[in-house]
Amino acid sequence: MSTRPTVILNGYDLTIENIVAIGVGDKLVGLDPEALERCRESRTFLEEEVAAKRVIYGVNTSFGPMCNKIIGDDQIEQLQVNLIRSHAAGLGDPLKYYISLAVLVVRLNTLVKGFSGVRVELLEHMQQMINRGIAPYIPRNGSVGASGDLIHLAHMALAIIGEGRVYHKGVLRDAEEVYAEEGMTPMRLSFKEGIALMNGTSAMTALAAFALFGAKKLLRLSCVTGAFSLEIFGGIDDAYDEDLHGVKPHPGQVEVANTIRKLYAGSDNITLRTDMHELIRQQETGGPVYETSINVQDVYSVRCTPQVLAPVSEAIAAASRTIEIEANSSNDNPIIIPKERKVIHGGNFHGQSVGFAMDSLCMAISTLCNLSERRLNKYLDKNLNEGLPEFLIPGTLGLTMGFMGAQYLATSTTAENRQLAGPVSTNNISCNASNQDVVSMGTVAARKAFKSVSNAKHVMTLEILAVLQALSFRNSDKLGKGTGRVYAELSKEFSVYDNSRIFHNDLVKFRTLLFSSQLFDDLDRYWD
Repeated sequence: MSTRPTVILNGYDLTIENIVAIGVGDKLVGLDPEALERCRESRTFLEEEVAAKRVIYGVNTSFGPMCNKIIGDDQIEQLQVNLIRSHAAGLGDPLKYYISLAVLVVRLNTLVKGFSGVRVELLEHMQQMINRGIAPYIPRNGSVGASGDLIHLAHMALAIIGEGRVYHKGVLRDAEEVYAEEGMTPMRLSFKEGIALMNGTSAMTALAAFALFGAKKLLRLSCVTGAFSLEIFGGIDDAYDEDLHGVKPHPGQVEVANTIRKLYAGSDNITLRTDMHELIRQQETGGPVYETSINVQDVYSVRCTPQVLAPVSEAIAAASRTIEIEANSSNDNPIIIPKERKVIHGGNFHGQSVGFAMDSLCMAISTLCNLSERRLNKYLDKNLNEGLPEFLIPGTLGLTMGFMGAQYLATSTTAENRQLAGPVSTNNISCNASNQDVVSMGTVAARKAFKSVSNAKHVMTLEILAVLQALSFRNSDKLGKGTGRVYAELSKEFSVYDNSRIFHNDLVKFRTLLFSSQLFDDLDRYWD
């Protein structure tokens, strides 16, 4: 019997964290009995409407600009299969199996709301697939995000009807073989069920959930490296004063400043403004103008971290709200509302909200990379690093190169993320015989955001290694309570880089440590 916790899907409270947890196999799914009863009511009403010969798009009509072609009752189930096979037309590398499993999770949650008119048997079949680790094979390219993710979700639907290939516990295999091994029968779809599976935003939403999950880790880690930079360079305390941020109270700015202040609390590395005044007075020459060797203010990458990360924090929060609303929405067409005796034809499948949120996230992540890359450069440049060794090199300068080569990774990746920050949700191209004349490109935006987050993990990994290397030269014995605890954890895995090993191996090790663990999921534990 599995010991994995179960997330009960009811169509209303699925979170980003649970989408990711189910996708990677840490949690199972259950179906809420009240939600299933809503689905039965929705299906019964739809059956009554079909029996009464109502003309309902996608049920007894064809699709898109061919919607004026009425389909006979004896062909309405074949219509659904034909839709799936014709639209399973994606190309490119497949989505990671855990993302494609998350696509199935999000689609199931939207159907469980009870406004799609599908049978409970379909919902239970999807639940079994998820819990047995059967994930659809979904090529990356194809969706315009207008009638939702038609191409991506057609490939998802193929897995449900047992055609094509699927991932089984992470291994790509023939669907027919996996169904036989699991003792399952592929689903035979009834009317409305093919279009209900395909017409929606579940692929872009699942991709966005993984992008945001990573973005939240990046933001927390950027606060950590911000605190470390302040301590390594003896930064001046008043840049993080609570009253300073209180007079410019952007929520993200206040939050970031509070987090960094808590991390370095108790540090002996921080320069107090009051002490700095005295040090400068001691250098006074009596002339009308004199130059002090004391830094009166820190550079922006040390001093302005709260202001730079403020919109990053707020963009992540706003995008998270958007994606969780989308994951808990009925976004197919038509919508079935039995209590109102309505079959409503509309456009809830349109992904503009997701596309806009993901384009904004790309801008935020690019900004985070800019900050990280500039802090890294300050550590390495002998003209800027305030006495640290050039390129953080231990030993003989010139014979060893330290972080010189690795910096190119951060520079090139930051440049790539700047290019990815360009919006795609504004790039409308009419298609589908101009039926879909305004499209969202939401899935392209979500894929772009996922790539941007993955790139940023490279940059932040290198910055953390530079922080640990810098602390091997100075100030590690005077860290604050929070930064001290972080340093104690990370230094267990860290060895000073001295050119005796391949740098790539250090990067792989720390990227896994930082982003494939729960190390920075809760910063409170470092100062409580």
